[in-house]
Amino acid sequence: MRKADLVNTIAEKTGVPKVDVLVALETFFNEVKDTLTSGENVYIRGFGSFVIKKRAKKIGRHIKRNVALEIPEHYIPSFKPAKVFMEQVKGNVSELPSDD
Repeated sequence: MRKADLVNTIAEKTGVPKVDVLVALETFFNEVKDTLTSGENVYIRGFGSFVIKKRAKKIGRHIKRNVALEIPEHYIPSFKPAKVFMEQVKGNVSELPSDD
């Protein structure tokens, strides 16, 4: 499902115009990004948590030039689904197509 599909589905289910749904969705995404950028986590009960994870400094390798690179410590966004959400998905996902 893409963002456009999500907007269409929400608009159909709620009766809210697509433009308003899109604005609300974009505002939600921007608020999550801004909150994580400021160093805070976002917790949504029953859905999950958007958290910041710290990656330690490490040595990587540039494969083509065969030289070691130092990758500095940095932070990345991460999503951790709520237990209720995980259980719901585990029990109800139909068989996914294989990558054959």
